[in-house]
Amino acid sequence: MTGTQPSKSGLRKEIGQLGFGAIALNGTIGAGIFALPAIAIERAGLFSPWIYVFCGLLIMLIVLVFARVASYFSVTGGPVTYATQAFGPFIGFQAGWLLTLSRAAAFAANAHLMVTYAGWFWPPLVDGAWHTATVISICAVLTAINVIGVKQGLMAVFALTVLKLLPLVLLVILGISQTNPQIFTGADIPAFSGLGETTLIIFYTFVGFETAVVPAGEARNAKRDIPLALVRTILGITIFYFLIQVVTVSVAPDISGSKTPLADVAMILMGTFGAAMLTLGAVFSISGNLTSAMLSAPRMVYAMSHLGSLPSWFGVVHPRYHTPANSIIFYGLFAILLALSGGFVWLAAMSTVVRMLVYVMCIGTLPVLHRKLGEYEGQFRLPGGMAIPVLALLLSLWLMSHAAIDSWLATGGFMIVGSLLYLVTRQK
Repeated sequence: MTGTQPSKSGLRKEIGQLGFGAIALNGTIGAGIFALPAIAIERAGLFSPWIYVFCGLLIMLIVLVFARVASYFSVTGGPVTYATQAFGPFIGFQAGWLLTLSRAAAFAANAHLMVTYAGWFWPPLVDGAWHTATVISICAVLTAINVIGVKQGLMAVFALTVLKLLPLVLLVILGISQTNPQIFTGADIPAFSGLGETTLIIFYTFVGFETAVVPAGEARNAKRDIPLALVRTILGITIFYFLIQVVTVSVAPDISGSKTPLADVAMILMGTFGAAMLTLGAVFSISGNLTSAMLSAPRMVYAMSHLGSLPSWFGVVHPRYHTPANSIIFYGLFAILLALSGGFVWLAAMSTVVRMLVYVMCIGTLPVLHRKLGEYEGQFRLPGGMAIPVLALLLSLWLMSHAAIDSWLATGGFMIVGSLLYLVTRQK
């Protein structure tokens, strides 16, 4: 079977390791890195670059577990498949339902933020009717692109990856010579009492890697390519974030409170042109994040349909484009509704809490899957046995303990709605 032919499921096997790396990168690098450096400086000062390293090490524990679990499967679904195989269809449905909500909420939040950034060029986009209309248009266009085909979606992801990285790389190149040596020799470590909340906030810049595990059914070699793509991408992102924060705190140490910190740094280094370029980079970055989410998240709904947890309508594959068109359309409409219901802050907070809950579910699947499925030659392996999964689980629970009560209430409400939908579907 060639890479362009549809599989038995009807989906085309067109995604390689580079494609999964691009999906993971765009799922991770979105809006956060353009807004959170100022908050990191406010809370940690010259030590702030090391907060990103700390978060990178913590997320790597979770990523390694995902890489191990992903190495068992070559079918579309990601956490849906993992939880179903380990704990049964109801828990599998909840994992997919929650992650779909998380991704849709993040999609809606980031669509809002992208349009707000674009308002730097045209102020009417900041709020009001033009803002709302543009958010809806973005959701609709990305929905249409991904219905047409996964190859078209990947082409958009690759293009936006280049466009988002260029201004950030230029910022690092121009600013790294101004590095404050005290970052390495005299930075004060913040009090432990505030470390959890700070880590939870900065952690938002690292979540989203799981986007890459969902479209495994469209991979050329899922068991090999997905684990390697996850680990390499997160390692590269951690180093990149560290360098960006080093430049930010060195060039503009008093930038705390800024809503556009990297644009302000670019203004210092390159003037108005630099600020405009970084703002445009933010737009491209968030666009890549949105495109990656639209490429991946609907596949979870598709998988849940084929597992009998959602109506068969969601599992329909387009006869011409060989894409899960109905699931893509559903996700696009759902994202629009969420975008109309709330603003960036609330949607982003809820997305993070829900995502961490899914991480806990997926970490818990590893010992069960290991017992059920065993091992095979060449499988991605974890050093230290179950030490990494245990640490990853404790990390996730620690971070979740710092979430606000309103996020938990919203998450609980969504789980109840999902449970009712599941029960109704299974009774038919």
